[in-house]
This record gives sequence, structure tokens and C-alpha cells, in this order.
Amino acid sequence: MVAAYFLFSFLDTSIKYLAVAGIAPLFIAWTRFAGHAVLVPALFRGWRDPARFRAVSPMAHIVRGAFLCGSTIFNILALRYLQLAETTSIYFFGPMVITALAGPLLGEWAGWRRWLAILTGFVGVLVITRPGVGVFGIGHVFALCSMLSNSIYVIMTRRMSTSETPESLIFYSALAPMILLTPTLWFTEWPSIGPFHWLVLLLLGLFGGLGHWCLIQAYRQATATALAPYPYMQMVWMIAFGWLVFDQFPDNWTLAGAGIIVASGLYILHREHRLRVKNRAAPDAETEAVAKKL
Repeated sequence: MVAAYFLFSFLDTSIKYLAVAGIAPLFIAWTRFAGHAVLVPALFRGWRDPARFRAVSPMAHIVRGAFLCGSTIFNILALRYLQLAETTSIYFFGPMVITALAGPLLGEWAGWRRWLAILTGFVGVLVITRPGVGVFGIGHVFALCSMLSNSIYVIMTRRMSTSETPESLIFYSALAPMILLTPTLWFTEWPSIGPFHWLVLLLLGLFGGLGHWCLIQAYRQATATALAPYPYMQMVWMIAFGWLVFDQFPDNWTLAGAGIIVASGLYILHREHRLRVKNRAAPDAETEAVAKKL
């Protein structure tokens, strides 16, 4: 899990480097997904058992891939304007949005304590963006759109995981966006790209594909509850890479907002763990319904 989010931090740092260099966001996104789509079958040795990549619901894969595509493009646009730590902090509000949306979309309704944590996390977003004081800008809009798109992508993943294999979920999450973005290449401006930029572009697929492979391996070795806090380690890497590569260090407002969001997210993870324990111990449906309101 540590390796996965270290690679994801490399991915975002590379994307920001390319975006600042003026390379078209659509081309960056297409290259990232194309490399991912090529790498995944190799990592999973798809030729040994092609049935693992069979799609039960192709249309659902396309819609899910479209949301991931939108999240990636909005993230690239956000990274043009914001520091790495800012985009990551807003991205970490995603688990709270997922908890809120899981009620109407999945029937997993949150209790009042988790709603209070969601509202607290939103306060953290307001601390970072500070609307009304001249700080909130187009970069924050792009970051929020990226987070919302990714939240719906995660919810679809949870719903589809009961019928689709992990290999198909990780493969088509790259193949679908690549196909959707291919027609846009004809309308993309092609600036002069140097050899080093080409190297970074080719590495995007490696960082993304290998990072997702590490996630799969992590969930095979440990429970989701045990691994849940580790994504927040990405904040450390993003602050470090922002300082080393772009000479940017988040201000106190961003650090304070990030701390509020991380604390709220960890509390939600704690409550969901307590809920699962209570549900397993519930002797009947009535007791289980009471437990879900806690």
C-alpha cells in the first residue's frame, strides 16, 4: 500500500510537470491510460487465463471508465494551477463524498456521527479554498470536479465488484478511457515535445498501472480496514515532491485544512469499522437496523 501511493505521487508529480510544460491535458491523459492498458495484461499474465478479463457488463465498464477519464482530465487541469498538496487535500475529501452518496446510490446510509465528520471535512475544504477572500480559483473548481468524478467512479467500482473480476475492473478502467480519448487526438495541438518529456509521458502508464497492481496485491494480503489509513501517507509524498521538484511548499491554511480533512476521513473509517463489527454481532434484522443508525 505504501508503494502504491508512492507511485501515485510520482504519477501526479509527472502530470504536473508535463502540464506546466504546456503539453495538452487530453494527450497526457491518453498516454497515461494507453500505457496502463498495455501494462496491466503483462503484470497479470493475461495470456494464461484470458477469462479473468471478461466483462460481464461492458456498458457499465464504459460509464465507469468515463468517470475515471473525467477525474484524470480535471486533475491535470487542476495541477496546472495548484500545488500538489492542495489538489491532494481536496482529493482526500472524496471518502466523505462517497459516504454521503452511498446512501441514495447503494443503500448504505450514514449515521449522524459520520454526517458530522462529512461536514467537518467540508470545513477543511473551505479552509483550503477560502472562497470570498480571493483565494478560490479555477484550479480549485477543477480539483473539486476531479474529486466528484472519482467518487462516482469508486461507487461504481463497489457496485460492480460483486459481478466483475478484479482484473477486468483494473484493465477496462484504462482501456475504456483510452478508447474514449482517442478521437480527441485529431483535434489536439501538438507542441514540440523533447526527449525527456517523452520519457516522462511513457512513465505515466508505468506509475499508474504498477500502482494499481500494488493495490491489488495489498488487498490480497490484508483487510480493507487495516489498509484504509495508508492512502493519507500520500500527503507526505506530495508535500515532499512539491518542494523538491517545483520549489513549492503549502501554506499554513492548506496544512490546517488538510489536517481537518484527514482527521475527518480517519474518523469515518473508524465508524465504518465499528459498524461492520456491530453488524456481524447483530442477532437479527432489527438489531442490525439499529446498528446502522449509530
